[in-house]
Amino acid sequence: MTRPSWAPEGIDLDRPSASRVYDYFVGGMHNFEIDRELAHMIEKFTPNVAETMRANRDLLRRCVRFLSDEGIDQFLDLGSGIPTVGNVHEVAQARNPEAKVVYVDIDPVAVAHSQAILDGVPNTAIVHADVADPATILADPAVARLLDFERPIAVLLLGVLHFVPDEADPGAGVARLLEVCAPGSYVAITHATADGQPAEVLEAQKLSGRTSTEISLRSKDEIAAYFADWTLVEPGLVQLPLWRPENAEDVGDHPEHSGAYGGVARKG
Repeated sequence: MTRPSWAPEGIDLDRPSASRVYDYFVGGMHNFEIDRELAHMIEKFTPNVAETMRANRDLLRRCVRFLSDEGIDQFLDLGSGIPTVGNVHEVAQARNPEAKVVYVDIDPVAVAHSQAILDGVPNTAIVHADVADPATILADPAVARLLDFERPIAVLLLGVLHFVPDEADPGAGVARLLEVCAPGSYVAITHATADGQPAEVLEAQKLSGRTSTEISLRSKDEIAAYFADWTLVEPGLVQLPLWRPENAEDVGDHPEHSGAYGGVARKG
């Protein structure tokens, strides 16, 4: 196999990557046949998995456009995966070419691919860190260089907190990140839920995670607690397709099939 420029040396192209499988599901181009084969196997267990992942990615784009229109020009994207088509920096910099984006991911494969993809892209960086370790994230030189926490910032936690187990105290990690944000900042969260999901879907969701870490499915009330005392913008914490859809047909007949809630809140 010819190694493309976005696949750095040291990345094994003969083994599937969870991050590249996710890239395939959301319509990206940074994946290989071996990743697509695994994706097709996952789809046999979870026929709606691609729909769920695309719903999360579609919300990301709507969210970044909304935040850009609100004047936000700096973004901290935690659990970013591979910056695939229509990711944060593409959407934000289309609105404002000076927008700054720092991606953070724990997966070394995603980080290595991200470094290659972002090479030469202004005002962007990738940090290898755990979302449950906010101190390391906030102390990273790339974060300090690109992001100014004295000004409003957007913290994006889209599809990542359900990979953080209760024993790692995700609530404390989120609280620390929000604590350092200036008034006028925003936080966006999407999170998988057990609410309204049949037993077979709950079992299947555990098989379709981006990593080997078991997904922690949490209730709407548990997810809402992450926003603390920040003010949720309309329409609040809702099933993914219901968050500011661009067209009524985008919602579909069963928005609950997304299996996740999403919301955006403002500080101050």
